[in-house]
Amino acid sequence: MKMPRLTPTRGAALLLIILGIVGLFAGDPYHRSTATVDTRELAAIVERQVDHVTAAELADWIIQGRTDFRLIDLRTEEEYASYHIPQAERVPITALMDYGLQRNEKIVLYSEGGIHSAQAWMLLKAQGYRGVYMLLGGLDAWTDEVLFPGLPADASAQERAAFERAVQVSRFFGGTPREGAQERSVTSAMPPPPPPQAVTPSTAKPKKRKEGC
Repeated sequence: MKMPRLTPTRGAALLLIILGIVGLFAGDPYHRSTATVDTRELAAIVERQVDHVTAAELADWIIQGRTDFRLIDLRTEEEYASYHIPQAERVPITALMDYGLQRNEKIVLYSEGGIHSAQAWMLLKAQGYRGVYMLLGGLDAWTDEVLFPGLPADASAQERAAFERAVQVSRFFGGTPREGAQERSVTSAMPPPPPPQAVTPSTAKPKKRKEGC
């Protein structure tokens, strides 16, 4: 069996997973039984792109008002209170197994960058959870691509068309798009943190009135 060929992006995703494995099982910090890890299977999962969700995809799901997934924020209580993605539930990685997640539901994990997400992904996969995904790039990617998307000064027509859509998405989530040489300052204000699971999709359809009323 040949090892799947990995692109740099997918290779980075696999590296996150491997680092997550090392951190997860070194000393068994979660006091759970260990599991055998098949690195070939992990590489195949990364290559098929079935282990992650992009920031743009997640934003689209939220705007559509989809409720067929659970979004799990693995960060600290203070970080979550400062800002979190709409619909996110804060669950420390050490509490995942006792949180009541179902093995047959879609679970999307995110942390600041990705290491904790990789650890949580491996923990759940080892315990038989099949529909587990990571937010690719974590909250960093969400911030750069959804809240504060940028358009280069020398952008092509195709890039400008894509940016128009990004502007709409950014404003939906309270972000600020950037154009030309404008850079996002490290002190740029994040949008107010949304109430947990409080989203009003713009695509929501009005309820039909009953006849005779």
